[in-house]
Amino acid sequence: MANLNLGRTQFGDPANAGNTLTEAETLAILTDWVPNERLQLHMRQVGAVMKAWALEREGLDASEAHKWWMAGVLHDADWDKFPDSHCRIIIEELENRQIDPAVIRTIACHGPRHFGVEPETNMEKMIYVFDELSGFIHAAALIRPSRYEGMDVKSILKKLKTPSFAAQVNREEIEDAVSRISTPLEDIITFIIRHQSGVS
Repeated sequence: MANLNLGRTQFGDPANAGNTLTEAETLAILTDWVPNERLQLHMRQVGAVMKAWALEREGLDASEAHKWWMAGVLHDADWDKFPDSHCRIIIEELENRQIDPAVIRTIACHGPRHFGVEPETNMEKMIYVFDELSGFIHAAALIRPSRYEGMDVKSILKKLKTPSFAAQVNREEIEDAVSRISTPLEDIITFIIRHQSGVS
């Protein structure tokens, strides 16, 4: 795997604080940059969970929650076409578009072991928490006839302890991400199930 370390921890221009893409502009990047529909779904799911968390758990208003959604939707935007420059390309694109540095840095924080950027704010910590777990829970849903309906936390916890299930998901990263917040893993799993089940 290529060295994905970004070599910096500051992104964008503070003067651009508050600048975001519209929903349509964000989704245009998603569809233009990401041919893989499964990856598109993952990105939309992470966006939905991020927005829900911002509104319900952080008590933020709609404009702030939009930043969380945008970071979630775009966090893997360059993975499909530019895997060896993952994160770098979308960051440069958003910097060129003069987007809020908080959104850009959050995207840079979704894999600290890869990108070398440690999550500091709640938005940064939560994208790290949600990224791998969201994909893992969706993988679990796909093997169930009823998909998300009736899915419980215990079954997810059991699968997390089964290395052969969704083997590509890094359990150590999930553990590291959850250790950085005060919310128990069980609560996070419940939240993800509830908020990404309707995203298609």
